[in-house]
Amino acid sequence: MHTTNQSIIVSGGSRGLGLHLGQQFLAAGNRVATFARSRTPAMDDLAAQYGDAFHFAALDAVDAVGVGKFVADVARKFGAIDSLVNNAAIGQDQLLMHTDPATIQNIVNVNVIGPTILSRAVIKRMILQGGGNICNISSICGSRGYAGLSVYAGSKGYLDAMMRALAREVGEAGIFVNSVAPGFFESEMSSVLLPEQLATIRRRTPSGQLSNDANIFNVVDLVISGTTNMQGQVVYVDGGITI
Repeated sequence: MHTTNQSIIVSGGSRGLGLHLGQQFLAAGNRVATFARSRTPAMDDLAAQYGDAFHFAALDAVDAVGVGKFVADVARKFGAIDSLVNNAAIGQDQLLMHTDPATIQNIVNVNVIGPTILSRAVIKRMILQGGGNICNISSICGSRGYAGLSVYAGSKGYLDAMMRALAREVGEAGIFVNSVAPGFFESEMSSVLLPEQLATIRRRTPSGQLSNDANIFNVVDLVISGTTNMQGQVVYVDGGITI
């Protein structure tokens, strides 16, 4: 049974995993708000299909003023913010010594600064309303080393560390904070890997298969359901490759 009748913010919901999460939450009877740097046709489709249950804004994740306004608009429109899914992220496929400073800064902005600013804005609302759920979309890279992913891995390690500290900060206010960490799954990020690289990953995965958007949604849905008493945890959705 899926979470229903929640007001949920999903960052980076215009495509990829974020889009899938938003679509599934809406289909289950929730209200969903999302933002991205630019509006995509998929956003128009969701607005047409779900009307006032869907909210989109074109927004840069590191614009603290814009993020604050977005959160205020969502709270006013939906009446509450029950859950936040920090999904927006960009990847990396380059050795650190070949990664230029501008790329490093961009990854840090989107993967570190963005979710921190958004969490800060949402927490204030959740405390006033008596609780809520925050789920960070992390990665196995946050706890495992992979060549060519040093900056990305560092950003996800930060996200998990922040999650644990934040769980202690706001737990008494009824806010649950956790991370869902996918392995290499079928996405735009994994599309940079060669077929033989993906085949090697599958061979090393106990389940013998990569995770997909549906697997990840099911776990995120459980984490924000408010039924688990799960607090400050990283939940891996990786077929067992981190065992």
